[in-house]
Amino acid sequence: MRIIQGICNFEREPLIAPFGFKGGYLSELWQSMVMLEDDNGNQGTGLGVQSTLWSDPAIFTGYSESAGNSVMFLMTAFAAEQAKHCVWQKPLDLLDQLLPLTYDYGKKITNNPNLRLTFALNALVPVDNAAWLVYCKAKGINSFEDMIPTDLRSALSCHHDKLSAIPLLSYGVSTEKIKQMLDDGYCFLKIKIGSDPNKDGNMDTMLEWDTNRLKEIHAIAGRYSTPYTDSSRIAYYLDANGRYDKEHLLRFLDYAKQIGAFDEIILFEEPFAEECLTDVSDIPVCIAADESSHSTKEFLERIDLGYKAIALKPIAKTMSMSLQIAKAAYDNKIACFCADLTVNPIMVDWNKNVAARLAPLPGMKIGVLESNGNQNYKNWEQMKTKHPCAGAKWLEAKSGIFEISQEFYRCSGGIFEKLN
Repeated sequence: MRIIQGICNFEREPLIAPFGFKGGYLSELWQSMVMLEDDNGNQGTGLGVQSTLWSDPAIFTGYSESAGNSVMFLMTAFAAEQAKHCVWQKPLDLLDQLLPLTYDYGKKITNNPNLRLTFALNALVPVDNAAWLVYCKAKGINSFEDMIPTDLRSALSCHHDKLSAIPLLSYGVSTEKIKQMLDDGYCFLKIKIGSDPNKDGNMDTMLEWDTNRLKEIHAIAGRYSTPYTDSSRIAYYLDANGRYDKEHLLRFLDYAKQIGAFDEIILFEEPFAEECLTDVSDIPVCIAADESSHSTKEFLERIDLGYKAIALKPIAKTMSMSLQIAKAAYDNKIACFCADLTVNPIMVDWNKNVAARLAPLPGMKIGVLESNGNQNYKNWEQMKTKHPCAGAKWLEAKSGIFEISQEFYRCSGGIFEKLN
């Protein structure tokens, strides 16, 4: 296949309030768009959401917020142009060619030889999504089921009729909002830890803030029950975004035991910095990889270190890379789940197509999907109207649950439909 045209654009979407994680705060998220057309006139428009803070905090802190986003968009535009010089059979082949080129370009324009590979993958999401849509049109494919390469399908063989919606408790989410979420039926809470309250990098201060936050949340959530976990208790998913070391992690877990919150921790994601190759096999919770596992190579290294789960992010690390990581996880009996990047409603359903087909996490009776756009985007209701299936019941969680109907599977969440 050959691409003869690549067009890029973006929109800036403001957030309701500053969004805190990794010790920093976002005020907006850029929504990128790429249209690709092949030499037979098949077109596809792929969407992306840029998160410089998530994908490379050094870029976020080294530039203004807008400048950091501009760097990533330049990489997206570069990749769309380079796609016209590639010959490929499947989108996975195209990504194999574009990723090193885009990564090298990013290192050049940032003058940063240590740019994180995830930054390049984040930039490539709309290009990869557009390539999948062009590929499917060229092959006459109109369902996500048939889109999955045959050799990768074993990793996505489940068909859930329910997904537990995972809301995000960033640093600033109030106890009143947490109680409201639990009253609404949410049973799996993603809790951002790794705060830097004094902006000085002091890990003892961070640990004190984080333990107080866990105590505050557990005092509320500990009073609720749910039919969707094996324990009937509210599940906790802690995300440290690489801010911990092993000593402070163990101290955190000891504190969780003291207050009775330890058994509710189903996942503890990315406790250590990417370059910290610490063995975690002796840590008594399920340690999950996310941004440290750019590709299957890094993911297999994490498995050797004792990691027991992986956050799949088709909406942040490309569908092509995520499908390959999912198969590696399946082959190694490692749990998978789909995490969010605070994406728009259409991209939620790209993620949902994967989440609906993954085996449940240990401790959960149903599948899970993190989605927090409704919590964070100022214009979320307006953004929903652009979804091709606007108004469908499976678009939004009800009582903390995404109901995955046969209609969802039939239309693949609307990802093949023309955007409104």
